[in-house]
Amino acid sequence: MDGIVVAFFVPVVVFMVVVAPIWIVFHYRSKARNVDGLSAGERGELEDMIDVANKMAARIETLEAILDVETPGWREKQRQSS
Repeated sequence: MDGIVVAFFVPVVVFMVVVAPIWIVFHYRSKARNVDGLSAGERGELEDMIDVANKMAARIETLEAILDVETPGWREKQRQSS
């Protein structure tokens, strides 16, 4: 009976003394990283997407200006067909 208790007690103590504290530290470190916000890579990707969106908006404005000159009243025609 003593052998079974020791065989169960020793791994539990080793787990509680060595593994559990390391596990807890890494768990809360990863939580802290998630709370900090975007990583540098994610921030770079977001800035790239913002640049692309701004370029697209400028292109749309240019196309609308061309349509206004070449086809006056195109906006009203579009509204009527919708």
